[in-house]
Amino acid sequence: MKLSVDSLTTGLQFHGEVQGKRQHYYVLSSARQYFVMSLSRSKRDAGNFNLVSRAAVDQLHRRLRGRRGLTARLVFVRSKNRRAVPSALTALNMLYVLVATGRAIIDPRRKSAREIFFNVRR
Repeated sequence: MKLSVDSLTTGLQFHGEVQGKRQHYYVLSSARQYFVMSLSRSKRDAGNFNLVSRAAVDQLHRRLRGRRGLTARLVFVRSKNRRAVPSALTALNMLYVLVATGRAIIDPRRKSAREIFFNVRR
């Protein structure tokens, strides 16, 4: 798929913010994909963004509906489609999108744990 700045940034819709362990993430979307963006804490006017397929997020939500105590590593290991979820980082970004769109929450009872635990809503 050929990427261009114009096709990536036209008509972006803001979905919400998610507070991770160390970083604050902003989730936006276009017609085909979600953007998970974060600002650098150490460098001024710098940041990072990851693209996540909208269809892959919808498929993941349908598969995980009602599950509790999910981690990004668990979602990656149990994923049957390596194209949709090629790494644990992609799984984490997909879970952040689910939180920002209101389809999942970060489990408040496990804030002190090393990993972030997610509960996916029905």
